[in-house]
Amino acid sequence: MNATIKLIQSKIKPEQLFMLSVLLVNGGNYLYNLILGRFLGPDKFADAAILVTFLLVLSFVAMTFQLVAAKFSVLFENKIFKAFISTLYKRAFIVGVVLALAIIIFSAELQEFFKTSTSKMFLLFGIGVPFYFLMSVNRGVFQGKQELTFLSVTYQSEMISRLLITFSLLYFLDFDSSVLIAVGILCSFVFGMFPFKYKIFSFKTSLKLDIDKSKLVRNFFIITAFYELTQIIINNSDILLVKHYFDSYEAGLYASLALIGRVVYFIAWMFVMLLLPTVVQLKKDGKSTLPILMKYVSYIGLIAASIIVACFFFPEQIINVLFGSSYLEIAPLLWKYASATGVFAISNIFAYYYLSLDKYVPVVLSGIFGMLQVVLVTVYHNSLAEVVHVQIIAMILLLLVQLTYFFLNHSKSVKIKKTI
Repeated sequence: MNATIKLIQSKIKPEQLFMLSVLLVNGGNYLYNLILGRFLGPDKFADAAILVTFLLVLSFVAMTFQLVAAKFSVLFENKIFKAFISTLYKRAFIVGVVLALAIIIFSAELQEFFKTSTSKMFLLFGIGVPFYFLMSVNRGVFQGKQELTFLSVTYQSEMISRLLITFSLLYFLDFDSSVLIAVGILCSFVFGMFPFKYKIFSFKTSLKLDIDKSKLVRNFFIITAFYELTQIIINNSDILLVKHYFDSYEAGLYASLALIGRVVYFIAWMFVMLLLPTVVQLKKDGKSTLPILMKYVSYIGLIAASIIVACFFFPEQIINVLFGSSYLEIAPLLWKYASATGVFAISNIFAYYYLSLDKYVPVVLSGIFGMLQVVLVTVYHNSLAEVVHVQIIAMILLLLVQLTYFFLNHSKSVKIKKTI
């Protein structure tokens, strides 16, 4: 494994490798969902989509620990870093165990609320949760230290193992598909932990951060946790609510719509992963952070526009190629859903940028409009079209307020520099 990594490092720059790796991971995860959709059909795919949505929710919760690890891996060094990372690993594991127990204990209630075929899928998923939290802290260290080759490998390990194990089980075993999918997800959490930086921490360490540094970490953790909560709400509440309010067939159709329409968000995630440590480092070095923001916003804007145009002119062709004719019913909604996620992806770049600079107003704004989206879907869900329309409204309003904050904040900074 190490020999292979060193060979790759000598041929490709880490940033290039990470970009390529993210594209491959997102492509692999997309392939995973597409094959499930085609293989299972709309009814059974609705259950699979719940597991995938739970996986996305978990990734956002665990991302809190990853971003904290990434930021303070840049700021802390030597003994201070070791004390910090050891504490973070312990707390991540504890949170993982608590969430795992909650999912396992309430698995029957989850089955009833989401109208799934079995509660065993939630039991198996819950078992893997602590592994995912440890994996996320490990990834945060790689991200913060800019060890992008190792970061790429851990994402690839998770994605490839999930693909191979899940479809091997579905092919060879005649058993409840949702249970087999849950087994594949559980195994992928374990594989995703490698390579693991076990030498940098100890659960038994007696080292502790001083009060000021502990307060700095705590404040960033709280606001990041709040922001990731808004990400969970905006990204996943619609699928969960549709599964609750609509029958399995319509929920399966909507899941396929969401999967296609969110292409732009998954691509934007690649830039977000590079944005946070870069902005923190630039701020630490006393350099301007605005050019990197403008660079990433222009990238995401161009990508979003391209995807929306493609979904507008070729919706039936896209759906037919990706999911098959069984899903063509949702073709008219494709460009609209892509518009909602495209607008959200752009506003998300601004929020992560200011989060990196310890400015939290955009985070609060995301939370407000995330809750607005939930309220709108809860009130207006007479049809799938209505669900999509209210999301477009919420996301456009979110982007407008994020842009307003950006321009006001930028104007204020310019005035301060002129007076100096």
